[in-house]
Amino acid sequence: MKKEVHILLTALQFFTRIPCAKWIDHHPEYLTKSSKYFSLIGILVGSISAVTYSIAALLFTTDIALLLSMVASIYTTGAFHEDGFADVCDGFGGGWTKEKILLIMKDSRLGTYGTVGILLVLALKFTALRAIDTTVIPLTLIAGHSLSRAIATTLIYTHPYVRDTGDSKSKPAAKSMTTTMLLISMGIGCIPLLFFRSPWIFCTLIPMYLSKVFLGAKFNRWIGGQTGDCAGAVQQVSEVIFYLSISALWKYM
Repeated sequence: MKKEVHILLTALQFFTRIPCAKWIDHHPEYLTKSSKYFSLIGILVGSISAVTYSIAALLFTTDIALLLSMVASIYTTGAFHEDGFADVCDGFGGGWTKEKILLIMKDSRLGTYGTVGILLVLALKFTALRAIDTTVIPLTLIAGHSLSRAIATTLIYTHPYVRDTGDSKSKPAAKSMTTTMLLISMGIGCIPLLFFRSPWIFCTLIPMYLSKVFLGAKFNRWIGGQTGDCAGAVQQVSEVIFYLSISALWKYM
């Protein structure tokens, strides 16, 4: 039990900016196993976003409440996954060889592709959530964050890690995913769906996973696998797909 708590806190420290005990670090042994709690961290981040929205909605318009909820989630994670998505946009937008793509993704500077990409993905999140019934937005935020992280773990499971450098903190988390770890992540990720009114909500998993298949094929074609940035990109895209799916299907549920 103590070891599992250590692994969970390692995931919390790695995937968020929430302070942890000083004895928690990025030790590879625990970081490798932390991905199974990726979805649980998503529930936490989504809950923070949902609570922020609910409180802000009492004081401001829905638009302002949504923007504040997005600010809360980004602040909580330190834009961890948004940064990965932007790096992928820059890398695959400006690179034409595996080496060049990986080099660009490692560069901390933000380019044109990354800037345009992150602005569009944030705009899509906002407009998709804005089109959803306000009563279900908090639950949608929690489910979107948890499910998208579950989908991201499937990329780690199906695609090999390709960056050879050993100086990346994300390498252990992005390199190993056993079947048991994947099932734990998917099981936790689906928990919020149980609180929706209709079982048809589970249909949203189809377009979310298809987005991962599409991106995974692109990653395989150009770099032969995935990196931590690629998993971040899958998380961001599948989160948007979930919100868009809810927006499109809500009137039928």
